[in-house]
Amino acid sequence: MKLKTLYLAFCVVGIALPYWEFVPWVMQHGLNLRLLLADRFANRISAFFAMDVLISAVVLLRFIRVESARLEIRGWWLPVLAVFTVGVSLALPLFLYLRETKLEHPNSSTIR
Repeated sequence: MKLKTLYLAFCVVGIALPYWEFVPWVMQHGLNLRLLLADRFANRISAFFAMDVLISAVVLLRFIRVESARLEIRGWWLPVLAVFTVGVSLALPLFLYLRETKLEHPNSSTIR
């Protein structure tokens, strides 16, 4: 299996699994941002995971900026958007897919 194909598969999983948990929560509570933040830090273990994902997102955003500039990757804004709409679980494999595409075809452009 090509690495690009694997990254695309991880994109699907990276959307499906988080939303598998999020959609039922929204159906039960609505889009209650206060409750969402409270639940995110409801106990030490959930706070641990929330902080881990937050730090990972910040590092990923920096990585996207540096690598996109270095390799002239077009479409860099898609994983940035993914960080804020889905999370690192989609943004990282999506960016790695774009990066792998650029590395395979260095003279071509990817998604604008």
